[in-house]
Amino acid sequence: MMEESLGPADVPGGLPKNFPRPCMLLFIAERPSHGYDLLERFRRLGVPAADPGGLYRALRQMEREELVSSRWETSLAGPARRTYTLTDGGWQWLHLWAAAIAEGRLVLSSYLDRYDALTATDPRGESPSDPPTAALAKGGAALARRAR
Repeated sequence: MMEESLGPADVPGGLPKNFPRPCMLLFIAERPSHGYDLLERFRRLGVPAADPGGLYRALRQMEREELVSSRWETSLAGPARRTYTLTDGGWQWLHLWAAAIAEGRLVLSSYLDRYDALTATDPRGESPSDPPTAALAKGGAALARRAR
């Protein structure tokens, strides 16, 4: 039986399903924001394209939960926009999310350190000069080679 070639796109993973929520809290904490601005900032962060409808629904839900507040701002150059700011409750949740993400980063970092150590000495792994985590930073080319 012939083994199929797998690539990084075949592996389930990625960001947690609820990752957009702490991102929105962070973006709004950095500066008051409107929906389109948030979509652009997701893109610049490298988060896959957010659904505009889902983003606005999440903002309205966060407003009902009193994590953000909004006000309409008029503009000379275009239509009025709803601009969101963080509430005290939003700041508390931002800090909690950051702590949870930092804890997750420690676990993931430990995993990747162990994986790098394994593949540095395993004949089926990458060469020690090109550990897989470095390959990811280069666009996943080494992982794609490994999967062939």
